[in-house]
Amino acid sequence: MLPRSFFSRPVMALALTAAALVEGPLCAADPAPFDLPGPGLRISVTRGDRTLPIAEVPNLATGDRLTIEADLPRDQRAHYILFSAFLSGATNPPPKDWVKSAETWKSKDKDRRLTLTVPKGARQMALFMVPETGGASGTIVDAVRDRPGEFVRAVQDLNQASLDRSRLNAFVAAIRAQENSHPEFLRTLAPALSNSLAIKLNPDCLAKVIELQAACLLENQDNLVLADIHSSSMTDTLIGAPTDLALQVSYTREAGLGYYSPYIGVIRDIARVFGAFGNPQFGYLPTLATRDGDRMSLLLNAAPSFAKPKSVLVAAMPAIDAVSPPRLRVTGDVPLCGARPGLVLPVEGAPLIYSTAFARNMTVSISAADGKRIDLPVRARADRGGYVLTEALPAGTLSGKVSAKLHGDWGFDSFEGPSFTLQFPGSGDWRAEDSGQSLVVGRDNSVALTGPAAACVTGVTMRTGSGAPQPVSFTLRGGDGITVTLPLKSARAGDVTLEVQQIGDEAPRSVSLRAFSPASRIDAVTLAKGDRFATLTGQRLDEIAGVEIGDVRLSPDGLTREADTDRLIVTAADGRLPAGNSAKVRLSDGRTLLVPITAAPPRPFATLIARSLTPKGATGAVTLATRDENVLPDHSRLTFSIRAVEGTRLDPTDAIEVAAPDAGPSVTLEGGRDVRLSAPDVAVAMLDPARLGPAAAGALRYRIVRGGIKGDWSPLATLVRLPGIDAITCAADGCQMAGSDLFLIDRVAANADMAGAVSVPPGFTAARLTVPPPQNGLLYITLRDAPAVVFAVAQKP
Repeated sequence: MLPRSFFSRPVMALALTAAALVEGPLCAADPAPFDLPGPGLRISVTRGDRTLPIAEVPNLATGDRLTIEADLPRDQRAHYILFSAFLSGATNPPPKDWVKSAETWKSKDKDRRLTLTVPKGARQMALFMVPETGGASGTIVDAVRDRPGEFVRAVQDLNQASLDRSRLNAFVAAIRAQENSHPEFLRTLAPALSNSLAIKLNPDCLAKVIELQAACLLENQDNLVLADIHSSSMTDTLIGAPTDLALQVSYTREAGLGYYSPYIGVIRDIARVFGAFGNPQFGYLPTLATRDGDRMSLLLNAAPSFAKPKSVLVAAMPAIDAVSPPRLRVTGDVPLCGARPGLVLPVEGAPLIYSTAFARNMTVSISAADGKRIDLPVRARADRGGYVLTEALPAGTLSGKVSAKLHGDWGFDSFEGPSFTLQFPGSGDWRAEDSGQSLVVGRDNSVALTGPAAACVTGVTMRTGSGAPQPVSFTLRGGDGITVTLPLKSARAGDVTLEVQQIGDEAPRSVSLRAFSPASRIDAVTLAKGDRFATLTGQRLDEIAGVEIGDVRLSPDGLTREADTDRLIVTAADGRLPAGNSAKVRLSDGRTLLVPITAAPPRPFATLIARSLTPKGATGAVTLATRDENVLPDHSRLTFSIRAVEGTRLDPTDAIEVAAPDAGPSVTLEGGRDVRLSAPDVAVAMLDPARLGPAAAGALRYRIVRGGIKGDWSPLATLVRLPGIDAITCAADGCQMAGSDLFLIDRVAANADMAGAVSVPPGFTAARLTVPPPQNGLLYITLRDAPAVVFAVAQKP
């Protein structure tokens, strides 16, 4: 007996149906699994002059001829009447003659066998196995005709659940087979099966010991079946639930967050549907159908009753609709090696190709460049993730790049699959795209190699100098190349030899390269019109010995680092203006690099016109005053104006960068917000020193920024942090200054020339400071941020 959790959530819904019909209290208990073997049926379908067993028929069509008979054991004692019913949609009751019956226990074929033709207008078909009872025919006919929509729903949901069951059966069978033969390979097999059959996989199971992996993978099987859009569309309902709506239903919490069949919500209504048919004479019992050849086996989850109400077994037949073959997609978009033993043509998008026999006579057609065509049979392998050849390719018949296409039959109809590109080893050498000039020791290097049949590469080894070869990693790159990662962190500069091994080659193919010491990486060489210097950006620019632009030689004249980028200024030694389209950069090891020059317009420059201060708020009760107009107190806003030099026009988007000294913090005053034009060559800007941060102080500078071009720095003002002085008081024992942040004061004197000044020790923390007696009510101080500037402090009366 199969475990209780064998089936998908749609199957569990059907189990709820049976529980509701057989015994009311069971509805509150766990549903029973569909593990009771029921009666079997032998079914064949003829279309035109071709006849197929039911296992190979995904859909029926108008005019199909069906032969259906019960497949019961020889000692069968209970007599069953086999009914067939065609349906024509939810709102159209079928004619009475669309319901046929056969007495399965009779000896003559015409009595025990149904021979049917699918009538025009039929859309669904159901089969009923009814215990021999008087009046059964009329009861079935009335039920089907009175509520056709309910049977439409039931048939479609039973069909969907059976398709889901086929995927789960295939997964369980493969896991069991692997467990019995080589359980150590479950770790690689289970993910492939999960992906191919759309089965939920618990990755924690693969971390367990080998003996426990299979049992873990098959736990909670009712939670394993994922949604399969293709099989859902094959059984699309006709009662108003389109595919996209059904998928939305499956994403709800009640429907399992999309883990199960997209019609799970509809299937859960089966109990209500069949319950409506119940009467004292008959109760309806859903069955799941598994197909094998011409046999359709029915599985039950409750024992049928032969006492009133007797159990009517309901089975679904394939939908009567246009063919809906799967839209197979190629897994990945890279060429395949046609010479690889056990070649797999990877596909995705239709789990039913692995779990059913709907896809028949599958063949791959290979077209060579010379027009030759080779047809070979293939077989779907869920454990391999695609189709595998069942016959070997003729040796030596193909080379280079060829195309291959899958095709076959889907039921009675032709089926065209996707196309693949196959590569076969041929003549030709492997080469590095940049001749290996970019190889640098001291780090890992990626090298792009181009050569014949890249898909057939099985390995690459590297040898430095006369050392031993070592394997290196590689990845496919496009259709004709690979990217090799060379570990050169501990290597020395010199020769590097790569050997490429390919399927079908007797000996590897060699590629000779050379590794260099680390060189400068130059991102750009920028030369502004009118400048006697150029700016290089990149990394390791300290290795640059010089630059030549035309006939002008430039020498390094200042290297700075901004974040992870070096910035090197090179200046013409003779003062001439360099001009040209490229720069020849000489490295310290003798190598030269030719780098294109990025031409820039003349760098913008403007002179300072005027400045004014606007207080933001007093820092203390006593005001500090100075005659130095260059001072910018930290509690004031600075408004300043600039004029562009002759020949330069300002743009409304031009920005002004203001920076503190010694590579201190900087702020960008944006055009249109902080900077506004009063004339084409005059701009007015406003600066709040707080934007530079609390630690900024000293000589500020500014420059114009236009896009990526920055002008020269010019002095703007001296930013000073002012202490908060509350009072200056004197007593018999001396005078004191009270306030906050007194550590900002450098010296205090009674005279403007600072003679006899008292120095404030660094790190002063007190709120009172002993000072000289004021002269004429004034004291004079200098600040640490501007030691040369004298401030006057008036003593309040």
